[in-house]
Amino acid sequence: MTTILIILAGILVTGLLAFAIVNYIPRKLHWIVSIILIGLAALLVYNINFEIRKPIKFNKEKKVRYAKVIENLKIIRDAEVAYKKVTGNYTANGDNLIKFIDTAKFAITQTRNVPKTIHVGGGITKEIEERVVDTVGHEDVKLSFAGKNYKDMMSIPGTNEKFKIEVGVIEKIQGLKAPVFEVQVDKALILKGMDYNLIKQEKEAIGGEEIRGEAITIGSLGEVSEDGNWPPFYDKADKEDK
Repeated sequence: MTTILIILAGILVTGLLAFAIVNYIPRKLHWIVSIILIGLAALLVYNINFEIRKPIKFNKEKKVRYAKVIENLKIIRDAEVAYKKVTGNYTANGDNLIKFIDTAKFAITQTRNVPKTIHVGGGITKEIEERVVDTVGHEDVKLSFAGKNYKDMMSIPGTNEKFKIEVGVIEKIQGLKAPVFEVQVDKALILKGMDYNLIKQEKEAIGGEEIRGEAITIGSLGEVSEDGNWPPFYDKADKEDK
């Protein structure tokens, strides 16, 4: 819209100058007007080019900012998954989550089948195999986060803010409840300082190759999910590492 207005303004000004040259400006001063017109034309071309490049630059910069935020969200997700594996629940305390990574251990288990005799009635017995899970050792949770900057995972990159973790419990099916967690950050906070109108458009994105909605989110308080709301583009690096 801005580009169209600039073009229309340029056409209007050019028309007015042409009318003034023909009707009011002496011929000996036409060279001055020509210089002015060349200057205006150059300014018009610059402004049009700037407006065309603005969304291109915006999209490039936003992907860089989003990628940094998503990287931290993935680490938080992995930490929450590890925490639930050990404790059975998620946690809303980011500091405790970092301490957990530093100190907790995963149990290394081994499954075996043990023969067992059961009585089925009338003096009749039956041989079955019972599944037994043994703990054969432990492994530091920290090993799963090697190379990841989990110490700073609660910081929202490019801001002075911290991520807020929300946890809850939902009923998957009647009588069966499951813990859930969610972390989200408003796009406007991540894109602060960039073009207001483009940020507004970004918050109205409905998906496809864009991150849908007003915020970048991982997990959900409404369903059992550990996924993020971003497109596969942002997971490309993870797949390449594997």
